[in-house]
Amino acid sequence: MITDRRRLLAGTGVAALGFGVAGRARAAPLHIATPMEVPTWAVLQRELLRANAEACEVFYARYFDERGYFLHFERWGANDGPDDTIENVNDWPLLHALGGSDRVKAMYTQAWEGHLRQFTEAKTTEIEIGRQGMFYKEFAVQNDWQHHAEEMTLFNVQGLSDPDSPRFRDRARRFAGFYMGEDPDAPNYDPEHRIIRSLMNGSRGPMLRKATALDWAGEPFDTRGFHLGHGEDSYEEFLLHYEEYTDVVGDHPLNLFATTLALNAYMLEHEPKYRDWLLGYVDAWAKRARDNNDILPSNVGLDGVIGSAADGNWWGGAYGWGFSPVNPVNGQRENRNRVPRTILGFFNAYLLTGDDKYLDTWRRQTDRINAQRRTEGGKLQTPTMYGPNGWYGWRDGLNQANSLDIWWFSMKPSDRARAPDHPWVAYLEGRNPTWPETALRADLKKVADRARKQREDTTTPDTRLADAVLDQNPAAVTSLMHQMMGALHIARPAWGPTSAPAGGSPLYARLRYFDPDARRAGVPQDVAALVDDLKADETSVTLVNLSPTRSRTVIIQAGGYGEHDFTRATLDGKAQPVQGSTLTVTLAPSSGTRLTLGMNRFVNQPTLKFPWAR
Repeated sequence: MITDRRRLLAGTGVAALGFGVAGRARAAPLHIATPMEVPTWAVLQRELLRANAEACEVFYARYFDERGYFLHFERWGANDGPDDTIENVNDWPLLHALGGSDRVKAMYTQAWEGHLRQFTEAKTTEIEIGRQGMFYKEFAVQNDWQHHAEEMTLFNVQGLSDPDSPRFRDRARRFAGFYMGEDPDAPNYDPEHRIIRSLMNGSRGPMLRKATALDWAGEPFDTRGFHLGHGEDSYEEFLLHYEEYTDVVGDHPLNLFATTLALNAYMLEHEPKYRDWLLGYVDAWAKRARDNNDILPSNVGLDGVIGSAADGNWWGGAYGWGFSPVNPVNGQRENRNRVPRTILGFFNAYLLTGDDKYLDTWRRQTDRINAQRRTEGGKLQTPTMYGPNGWYGWRDGLNQANSLDIWWFSMKPSDRARAPDHPWVAYLEGRNPTWPETALRADLKKVADRARKQREDTTTPDTRLADAVLDQNPAAVTSLMHQMMGALHIARPAWGPTSAPAGGSPLYARLRYFDPDARRAGVPQDVAALVDDLKADETSVTLVNLSPTRSRTVIIQAGGYGEHDFTRATLDGKAQPVQGSTLTVTLAPSSGTRLTLGMNRFVNQPTLKFPWAR
């Protein structure tokens, strides 16, 4: 149910109202002096933060130069293009926002700035749209939103640690404007039909013709000596890979990833136009699902009609429900429906409103898919694809795509019943007590394994494609995000078995931390945090100060962007009222405690501002 305050906020300029803005009130500080023997999980958390940062420095020193340019063979292309270049530092902003070293922030910031210059300078010859530069106005000139989202994975969380950067703020507004009709060079959006006009879009506007294999694969090159990460053996196979990726005109659910651009801009100063555009665009897709038997269609024509861009077929188009192109490596058709990934746009709308209708669109779609179930060889199966002969792409079990994520937002028992198990969720439910240590040790091993792979890597800049060392990026933050912030980690690969792998996600978190003494995001030095319970109106977290000699002060924020409010804090069996989206806690040396924090969730408009700047 939406709160009364949320109803008042809908469609208004929230800043002018004077309420519903994160950080409007602050609770009295809590002082914790209860001695606590340092838990093993706390030692492992601090070690993982340190090991991550150290490994990132070694990785950066090898693969980036002093300009922040990634050292590789530069290409345009969906296999190994500019988006893959900056993905080499994925999760580094999250690492810093958790409490990683400031050197991590300096490196990923330099890499971001460097790659913008690198691909503004890099030009195509045969692909017309990129002849003046692969980037224009610091944004890819034209791409699909699977790859735009991967490109924007760093940027979409850069504001967590650097919200006041003039460059970040300028880009947040400019990038959103590409999809709101504000830039005449980028006529991507049609406000009458509430569509983004093509699957292929960007800072030079939409592609309004059939795409070619060259558009997707990039220009010819001699592939000998390169590691080709998608299985092809030659450039000719690159072209064959994309031979069927032709139908791109009209809107596709993948364009819902563009809503995060509007979210970024809105969280700067709560300008209503960004919120209005985001909700209007998501609402348009929700209506299309209702009009299409509760299934999100995978194409909408330039006339705003479902299926009119694909011969009247709602399931048509590249990356659609019926998209099963031939893989030239094995000659087999492979199912590449990307619609399940696009739930992120609906999560962004939920973040702004707390309105359950945005989750219900996806529940109804899942119900429609599961209604098609069959039994084959004694096993229940459900489909993942739809084409001219009906449903296909059968997999064992019920369709549970995104179900754990939906439960994380709603906290409804009915949503939990629809979702599978997961080690983190089992821990939260009291059924997996060893998970914190197990997960942290696994991530420490991941850091070490990736560092070893980097040492063994024999590629050189002239034989290295943009995606060649993605699997060596040492940042491993999933366990830290789950444990410290009670957060989802929507990334590539997926955090859980029923989460759709995707890039470009903002932060969806129950708690977040700030260091008021260092004036930065993340827990202070020596502090560890473990969330052990999530309820609809309550979060429990243990805070520990590992230092035997120094007190530490930490600000806890309700939600990744202050979208929640605290209502009370209970420690040592005593509850005290708390009001506001932040709570300051001072930890004496070698102290710690378990806090149970009452919460009203999704009652504030999210903000990027640090607590002391609100």
